Amino acid sequence: MKLTCIMTLVLFGLVSYPIRVLAQVDQLFNQSLANTSSQSKRPKFPDNGAPTGRRKGGTSRDGCTPLNTPITALVPGEEIADESKSFLTFTISEYPTFWVFVPELPKNAVLGEFLLQDENDKNIYKTSLSLPQRASIVGIKLPHNSQSGLKINQKYQWYFKVFCGNSQQIPDYFYVKAWIQRVPLNSDLESQLKRTQSRKYTTYALNQIWQDALTNLATLRRSDPNSNLFTEDWTLLLKDVGLAEFATAPIVELESDEKAITQSN
Repeated sequence: MKLTCIMTLVLFGLVSYPIRVLAQVDQLFNQSLANTSSQSKRPKFPDNGAPTGRRKGGTSRDGCTPLNTPITALVPGEEIADESKSFLTFTISEYPTFWVFVPELPKNAVLGEFLLQDENDKNIYKTSLSLPQRASIVGIKLPHNSQSGLKINQKYQWYFKVFCGNSQQIPDYFYVKAWIQRVPLNSDLESQLKRTQSRKYTTYALNQIWQDALTNLATLRRSDPNSNLFTEDWTLLLKDVGLAEFATAPIVELESDEKAITQSN
């Protein structure tokens, strides 16, 4: 089964949940991209108002050297100049992984920070991160503890920051901001996941659970970087939300507790 035939269909309307399961799921999985490409349209994501976010990185102050390519949260949404769009994704995971593209950085920008807050701006999890030395897609996974786990049907805001200079002083930093909501695993979704056990990202995508589709496919691509299937599906997944320019970047997972980095080429 290939993801490439369904991504443009299933990513449309990613910002609404729950989603009625589409009919004849297996037939959609087995269609070829060539059969649907003439009808393909870039998905349009509505402006949901609050909560708002910033997909492409801005700066907190003027002390950061401008980047050739901005830090970018890997979430669906329209590109605009200010924080007036809702970059909200869904997950069924209590401890999801958050994904960001980090470009080549100035020499003084070596420290990152991840912050997760609830809707009332209360800190749920905060950690410093050592950053990769080359442009990469990085994943930050929440640690498995009761304090940082996401509660079902609650929205959380998350920030990824890259500091310029000394973060202990009044800091300058680049940042992105997005939102996530954990949704329940219902019986229909559970049944579909069992049928696509080896490539669950197809099921997550069909049900518009962006965060888990991205994480599952990133994990598979890192484990088998020579797979044409995973490469093609990864490229289309990012393309359908306007992020195709990052499809060839290496994928890195940042382990915040031990400051360890594992990387795929």
